[in-house]
Amino acid sequence: MKDDRVCEIRSTCPYCGVGCGVCLSADAAGGLEVRGDPDHPANFGKLCSKGSALGETVGLEGRLLAPRVGGTDTDWDSALSLVASRFKETIAQHGPESVGFYVSGQLLTEDYYVANKLMKGYIGAANIDTNSRLCMASTVAGHRRAFGTDTVPGSYEDLEEADLVVLVGSNLAWCHPVLYQRILRARKKRPEMKLVVIDPRRTASCDGADMHLALKAGTDAALFNGLLCAIHDAGAVDKRFVTHVNGFDETLAAASSDRDAVTGLSDAELSAFYDLWIRTEKVVTVFSQGVNQSSSGTDKVNAILNCHLATGRIGLPGMGPFSVTGQPNAMGGREVGGLANMLACHLELENADHRAAVHEFWGSPQIAQGPGLKAVEMFRAAGEGRIKALWIIHTNPAVSMPDADAVRQAIADCEFVVVSDITAETDTARLADVLLPATAWGEKEGTVTGSDRLISRQRAALPAPGQARPDWDILAEVGRRMGWYEAFDYASPAEIFCEYAALSGVAGKLGRDFDISGKAEMDDRAYDAMAPFHWPQSAERQGGRFFADGKFYHPDGKARMVPVRYRPPEAKQAPRYPFRFNTGRIRDQWHTMTRTARSPRLAAHLAEPFLDLHPGDAARLGISHADLVRVESPEGRAILRARLTDAQQPGDVFAPMHWTGETAPCARVDALVAAVTDPVSGQPESKASVVAVTKFQAAWYGFAVSSRAMIPRSAYWARARTRAGWRAELAGSTQPEDWEAEARALFGLPDAEVQTLIDRRRGLARIAFHQDGQLLAALFAGPQPVAVKRDFLATLPGSDAPDALTGQPPADRPDPGPLVCSCFNVGLNTILAAIEEKGLVSVDQIGAALEAGTNCGSCRPELAAILASTQTMEAAE
Repeated sequence: MKDDRVCEIRSTCPYCGVGCGVCLSADAAGGLEVRGDPDHPANFGKLCSKGSALGETVGLEGRLLAPRVGGTDTDWDSALSLVASRFKETIAQHGPESVGFYVSGQLLTEDYYVANKLMKGYIGAANIDTNSRLCMASTVAGHRRAFGTDTVPGSYEDLEEADLVVLVGSNLAWCHPVLYQRILRARKKRPEMKLVVIDPRRTASCDGADMHLALKAGTDAALFNGLLCAIHDAGAVDKRFVTHVNGFDETLAAASSDRDAVTGLSDAELSAFYDLWIRTEKVVTVFSQGVNQSSSGTDKVNAILNCHLATGRIGLPGMGPFSVTGQPNAMGGREVGGLANMLACHLELENADHRAAVHEFWGSPQIAQGPGLKAVEMFRAAGEGRIKALWIIHTNPAVSMPDADAVRQAIADCEFVVVSDITAETDTARLADVLLPATAWGEKEGTVTGSDRLISRQRAALPAPGQARPDWDILAEVGRRMGWYEAFDYASPAEIFCEYAALSGVAGKLGRDFDISGKAEMDDRAYDAMAPFHWPQSAERQGGRFFADGKFYHPDGKARMVPVRYRPPEAKQAPRYPFRFNTGRIRDQWHTMTRTARSPRLAAHLAEPFLDLHPGDAARLGISHADLVRVESPEGRAILRARLTDAQQPGDVFAPMHWTGETAPCARVDALVAAVTDPVSGQPESKASVVAVTKFQAAWYGFAVSSRAMIPRSAYWARARTRAGWRAELAGSTQPEDWEAEARALFGLPDAEVQTLIDRRRGLARIAFHQDGQLLAALFAGPQPVAVKRDFLATLPGSDAPDALTGQPPADRPDPGPLVCSCFNVGLNTILAAIEEKGLVSVDQIGAALEAGTNCGSCRPELAAILASTQTMEAAE
């Protein structure tokens, strides 16, 4: 589909589960212009900072362009023959349970479908799981327990129609900014609309909230059990709706025996929240990773669902529970059976009739007879030698899995590892026996499903580079070479989608919710032109909400309230590990940064891995702001930059999970996380490990800029892209003997012209390299973190900069300061100058003057904090 713009192609953003529409325009040089699609129902033209910067993330630098076997480029025939033969041999010798696929929410639905069909229907095992297990498996399990199927009842419109939106374990302002801005715009139109944030941390989402409940980490189930009791005591149970629900009495009894006192919230806070929730009929409870990533995540989900079922606040405009997902096609993976315990189209592996129906539809030689290994189990099996052949597709488990060091070793020890990806430069790809070059976003054709059941097309705007091939094509070719030619003889993603839609019709006849059989007869042209649509799409039903009619998907047609009780996190704080360790995301980065790290403006906001801790804890440990700290758990260790903030509760610390061996090898945060999982969902507890924190005693600290990638050798380093090249923070355990030699090795410049300012007695060194009058690189080092203008220096490589060693901008060149607004590249100093010179007194005025905060809005809390700090300073003068 195209609109009036020349060569503009409508597609879908590849980041979070919001599923924003984008309009893409390719240029002749391989670049891409990206804007929000004004007609897409998920975002109506709005994009977050990451989506706005998508054009900076395409290109061929670092791309894997040919298959590799044993580190050597080869052809597709050789590589795929090896993959097919090794999998066949492994299955023949050790059985189908000896092989596994670990796939990703980055896959399109058509890719997912072929992978699921190959593993469950033809190999005959269910050992296919996805990195979505790490983010939303507890929601899947909670939905299935309550509703009988994995159904999101409502749609994004409910967020705007609600009179109360409750965010539970969701920093929506940073992780799903477009949805958060939809809520804020609705509140602007209806100021009576309320927003409550439930989160141990004070996050950016709290900036616009009427209430922030900073509960004790892990106590969400106790809070919602308390709410259920308050609903009952207030007479707010919907007795008519509860006739469609089983388990009410048992669930209330369990909730009554629980203690909301463990939440750490005051009676006044609890009463205010319970009161507001009960007296506001149109309430939407949004929940995300803070709920899901827990050893009791499924129970937390059901505690939330119980409250909505008890009040009948589900499936009606402006009311219902709402899970928001973290990946662009996490929902598509759920729908297609990409999890080890599911079949396609929400059919159940445990159900013999469902297995038989899929078996017959596929005409496959066999069908998996029960659930396979979930993510943590799969890599444990690889480490123990039970999984002997492993295929990893578009994900980086050597960094992103809990106990990541053990996972990295398990992959290294596995007999045969295949990795399909767009680059060979990831922690996981470096461990592969076979690397297969796949097409990237912008080159792929297929569909994705957003968090509210909206299916959208991803369309190619760029040609596939080198020998890169679509994932469905790679998987299908392996299936053909394993002997199942007809079953995998696909010519296009449209053909796969239509087969999938036809299978959903079988599921519909079996009484399942997921049915898109109305799309089963499309030809390639109709598929190419397909507009976004909400499922279901069948002769019987088109889109809409679920469950307001009291009809559910358990055999008796009723919902189930599930008795749950609060269970504390499994890891216990102790003198050796006194801190509760929370992990998560930051505004401008994505997963393990394979894509976002390519964008200079995304790297500029928070360019270094960090640990947030409370100032009181820091003072007790002798840690100052910007110190490096060693963080240690029973599983691993990391070195991070300390940020002191009262947004953290005492005893809690937080670190983002994005940095890798490619960008900051000492900051692989998931190496600290215990591989503890929810017994129902198999989802890891990524937000409640325990750690110790101590100051890292560095002998020297450094900051470096360079026009090309650096080769750090120091004990600590973290590098990031800039528009002029690269920047890096460094620290070492021992002082170099020769600072100039150290700098030449760092930058790979053995012969370049050099400028030096070195004071060996004081341990200070400033070294710059030039060629033909242009700065190539510069290093600033000292016994303390060096005081230079980092953001200014990052602009200098490649320019005439004879005075670079001063570390300061000249008087005639203003320094914009650290980046605040990524969408419009607005720095802190620019904002401060505008506030002072123009007398700005509101975030909206800053936006009018500088555009900052006027696109995705995720920097607005930061802008508000900057304003508040300037006003405080003025009041003190």
